[in-house]
Amino acid sequence: MSELRPVTEAGGRGERSIPKIILTDAEAGAAKFAGSDSRSYNYFEPKGRRATKYEDVTVDVQPDPKRWLSQSWLYGWPNGDLGYDPRWTRMQTTNWHRFRDPNEEWERTIYINNANSVRQIQNSIENAKSENVFQDWNKSWLPILAKHLSAWAHADHGLGMYVFMPAQRAGMTNMHNNAISVNCMHKLRTAQDIMLYNLELTELFPGEFDGEVHQEVWLNDPAWQGVRENVERLMNATDWVQLCFASNIVFEPLVGELFRSGFIMRFAPAHNDFLTPSVIGVSEREFNDRDLTYTVEMMKDFLGDETHGEANKEVMEEWLAEWVPYSIAAARGLEPIWSEPEIQPVSFEQSFERARNRFEAILSDLGLRVPEEVTL
Repeated sequence: MSELRPVTEAGGRGERSIPKIILTDAEAGAAKFAGSDSRSYNYFEPKGRRATKYEDVTVDVQPDPKRWLSQSWLYGWPNGDLGYDPRWTRMQTTNWHRFRDPNEEWERTIYINNANSVRQIQNSIENAKSENVFQDWNKSWLPILAKHLSAWAHADHGLGMYVFMPAQRAGMTNMHNNAISVNCMHKLRTAQDIMLYNLELTELFPGEFDGEVHQEVWLNDPAWQGVRENVERLMNATDWVQLCFASNIVFEPLVGELFRSGFIMRFAPAHNDFLTPSVIGVSEREFNDRDLTYTVEMMKDFLGDETHGEANKEVMEEWLAEWVPYSIAAARGLEPIWSEPEIQPVSFEQSFERARNRFEAILSDLGLRVPEEVTL
């Protein structure tokens, strides 16, 4: 048997030949880097003393021509943007790869955490049905859930599908992408959780719970039009860091937490409904423990940049000036729904004051100036 040799020169029968193959090193990943022959991941600087599993499977997974590729992007967009373009945000940094998600989200954790959240909600509902806790509910509470809790599903769906989904595509590194994509799934899943709960209540209270009224409320109820405007304006923004900032630093503390914690979770028990707080509480915990946490860490990374930190701070304060008025108007617009329930354990002003203090604490942690609209 003849020895197999790589084709490196022309050959053939008679005058027929094939072109000589020339290796140009134009293929992606041709650049050599320190440790490329090692079986350990030592090509990046770990945040701690040793690299975590999260860092091993996340850092540099998304290509970057300025790091290890010997060429620029293989594809671009008609307007001149490249595969991932730093011009997609006004934030600047000396090192896009420095950010680490404090939640350490990667593919495995994404499925585990969301499966646990779904399981928690399903178990709560099944336990409530088996104990028939619904017979103790104050029936005047049902129209509130039908109109307002279900209306919030539209806000979560808009944020998930049209804010965080495009933001995660534009993020410059896999660390940014993963954190934002988890945020996206939280919102989409929460919208689904609310609507599945809506269907459960429709079946449990036939003729008493209107499972479709939320559509009219979202589109036409004056109390919800500020929230709707705020969400739709976010849906039309394009700067991916601004989307995360305006949604998680501004909208969620001033409007989202105001509605979930300040209204639903406080008013439901007063009407003998202890199930709804456990359902909506899952999304509240996810925002507080995970989505807000990564967003604050991301913003601190930009603010702490030795070269661009001050300029980034000026941009964030511009974003505050742009987005705070919309979220304050959205929050204030919701005030009438605090008067609808039969039992009113807290006033709107008490709930709004807590939301405002929460917002101010977040800005203080970031070292950003509190806009005057918040203090008025």
